[in-house]
Amino acid sequence: MKKTLSLLLALALLLPCVAAIAEEPATFSVLTMRWSDMGDSFVDNPFLVSLEEEMNIDVDWQIVSSNDWSDQKPILLAGGVDTLPDVVLGFQTFNESDIVNNVEYFIPLEDLIEENMPNLTKAFEEMPALKAIATSADGHIYSLPSRMPKRPVACNVPVINMKWLENLGLEVPTTIDELEAVLLAFKEQDANGNGDPNDEIPFTGIGLGMDFLTPFGMTDVYGTRYLVNDDGTVRYAYTTEEYKEGIKWAHKLYAQGLIDNETFTQDQVIRDAKCDDPEIARVGFAYAWSYDAIFRRWMDEYAVIEPIAGPDGVRYQQGDVNGLYSLKSNQLAITVACEDPALVLKWADKFYTGEASIQNFWGGIGEVITANEDGTYTLNNPPEGISADSWYWDRSLRDFGPKYSSIEFDEKIVLDPTQGDGLKVAMDEKTAQYVRPCFPEINYTAEEYNELSFLQADIDTYVDTMRAKWVTEGGIDEEWDNYCAQLEAMGLSEMNAIYEGAYARYLEAQN
Repeated sequence: MKKTLSLLLALALLLPCVAAIAEEPATFSVLTMRWSDMGDSFVDNPFLVSLEEEMNIDVDWQIVSSNDWSDQKPILLAGGVDTLPDVVLGFQTFNESDIVNNVEYFIPLEDLIEENMPNLTKAFEEMPALKAIATSADGHIYSLPSRMPKRPVACNVPVINMKWLENLGLEVPTTIDELEAVLLAFKEQDANGNGDPNDEIPFTGIGLGMDFLTPFGMTDVYGTRYLVNDDGTVRYAYTTEEYKEGIKWAHKLYAQGLIDNETFTQDQVIRDAKCDDPEIARVGFAYAWSYDAIFRRWMDEYAVIEPIAGPDGVRYQQGDVNGLYSLKSNQLAITVACEDPALVLKWADKFYTGEASIQNFWGGIGEVITANEDGTYTLNNPPEGISADSWYWDRSLRDFGPKYSSIEFDEKIVLDPTQGDGLKVAMDEKTAQYVRPCFPEINYTAEEYNELSFLQADIDTYVDTMRAKWVTEGGIDEEWDNYCAQLEAMGLSEMNAIYEGAYARYLEAQN
């Protein structure tokens, strides 16, 4: 059964779970949020349809739009048990904060997992980090995790205009000094060859965050602003000596006009318009998720290069060795309204195989995926006129819901290296080897979430403001001690304690 909920019907359509009776299919309701421009076509995914038939169940899909969900969610949570669905699917529907702040509505699953989920139990053994991200701060598992298939390891990667290098007779830069020399040549020597030496932008970005400072070891990828040390401890990135030296280097480049003077004020739309100028390529160097995404009509001029080595001679790259954004918690939670949680978990356990995962991430075998005789799986190209990403979202759960593709199974997946997910994975060839362990997306207590939201609001604003000031105006040496003292007064030590404690719990949960 398919339902798309309006705001007025959101509570009325959330039906309780009905246990299996004789030959009648068992029914349970599954609430999930989808982006506003997406419908409910994913429920026709062959894997989902065949699984219902195999298990003699009827999944009552209850689909809410992102346009309405921010209004609907608090109403749902305020309504008590009678308004709850049996199952909440996808981290975008209920996040960890929603669960820990309403923990009385959710069933602890760890014992039920042992009894009913052999596939997930095996996955926990193969990848302890999967269990760690699913474990809440109180030691219970309230929601199931996922590891998405064939994810890239590196995040935003260094991309340079190879045609500009050729025009000027330059080599690919490998160090910060070489990069500075290349950017200076881009600025002064009509690198794009149109006769105007003043229309080139050596480097552009949005905010000059961690990307540009990776040569100095700034590799936080999930926005926590914390780095993982070699001994397993963590430290706040923006009070380190490496960060300070990186800002001094960035100011040196900015003062020479090598960094776009709109870097701290432009948004993505303005940045992308410069990168995809209809007249000629205007940007020489950037950090990008995928060069085809921002350079578009000029993408053939660009290539990914190895990370720029910093002052210590080491190359660093933002990313996640487990697969970028691959490990996700809160993919399926069971509420206290459900009468047969064991049945739900038996159904969900079927999602934790490689073949199920690729179908729930891209689409069905025989349509989106071809199963080859040699045991590999090829991701097919989309129909004409449809982007690959739109096709995957239309035909699958995509990022949402339980799944587990092991590292070994990933090797069986064949992607087109010229487009979509395949192009991004192909970019790992020059960058993945330089990715180091990062501070993961992990869980906190309700009290910690509340305290972090209070502390981070002021601390993040202050750090961002000072970074923009120091890059554009200089003065970091003179103001550094006062800056660190101000952060301490704002509660940096308290914030550090929260992150250090949460990371220690995360490591402990892997044992």
